[in-house]
Amino acid sequence: MTVSVLVVDDSGFFRKRLTEILTSSGQIRVVGVAANGREGVELAGSLRPDVITMDYEMPIMDGISAVREIMQKHPIPVLMFSSLTYEGARITLDALEAGAVDFLPKNFEEIARDGSQLQKILIDRVLDVARSRPASRAQPASPSPRAPQQSAPAAPTRPATSGRSVVPRRQAVQPTQDDTPKRTARKSPARQFAVVGIGTSTGGPVALQRVLSALPAGFPSPIVLVQHMPASFTPAFAERLNKLCKIEVRQAEDGDILHPGLALLAPGGKQMMIENRGGQPRVRILPGDERLNYRPCVDVTFGSLARAFPGKTLGVILTGMGSDGKEGCRMMKQSGSPIWSQDERSSVIYGMPMAVAKAGLSDEVLSLEEIGPRLLEGVC
Repeated sequence: MTVSVLVVDDSGFFRKRLTEILTSSGQIRVVGVAANGREGVELAGSLRPDVITMDYEMPIMDGISAVREIMQKHPIPVLMFSSLTYEGARITLDALEAGAVDFLPKNFEEIARDGSQLQKILIDRVLDVARSRPASRAQPASPSPRAPQQSAPAAPTRPATSGRSVVPRRQAVQPTQDDTPKRTARKSPARQFAVVGIGTSTGGPVALQRVLSALPAGFPSPIVLVQHMPASFTPAFAERLNKLCKIEVRQAEDGDILHPGLALLAPGGKQMMIENRGGQPRVRILPGDERLNYRPCVDVTFGSLARAFPGKTLGVILTGMGSDGKEGCRMMKQSGSPIWSQDERSSVIYGMPMAVAKAGLSDEVLSLEEIGPRLLEGVC
């Protein structure tokens, strides 16, 4: 089934090149293009595409304001394009909180060349996003206990320009979930864990914010976080979480010692492993192995937890594409450690948690809004 896409970008070159790449797949139709956020909002309402690609810096209305308005009026999965800079990371995180599903780096040089790998990534990502749930359909993230955020005012608007093609909308591709595991309310007894590991991908930035903001400063176990994210994004993401949470959150560095009330985020482009030094969790940061699809990789970190503290850790798998984390959870489970996974209804992409649940590794399947409170009662 064909996926319909609306392209929103102020660059005529980028709109044209993106349209060429997407339509070359034979699975995607670009049903409209817009040169600014206001046109994007209006076309989203009239065309109702399956996916919207969105730039963030545009005249008339910026991408974040456009995403926010689209989610309020007619939620449609949005894929953001962003620059691989600290400022680009900050803006992208704002867009994800506004309701965008995922993001891709915007690299004019690579997209101008015949980069087959880049084109495949772009096409695959659009098809995956078509199966997703916009983040705005879930409950909003908890307000910051340190620095409450306010919604940015919408930019001035003008009528949309004419001359845009209108193609009837087709149904988005939907995965079959007939054999997916159902939620369970079964609860494991409260325990003291040496480390709590949380792994996630698509939808993870908002999900982690929701979970971690529910924890008190004195949370009794250290936490390690693995989020699929570029190297230039993880410092900004760690800073954002630290501002929004009562616990301390920062990007992990080699040699860091974990302690209660501290969450360490794996740096993008590298691998994070946990060692046991006399009963004390210590971080090892290793170069990213090109043979691994994910850098950081949940399987790598969770596997190290299973070896360092057998039977004494808790693994939590949140929303994300693919199945990263399944084998790491298997190792943790075999060592005697419990595994929790997010349920389908509250996941932006039910890939990683579904892989864990379908493999029979989940001790508890929980909705996103339950995971933070469940950590409070399940960790001594």
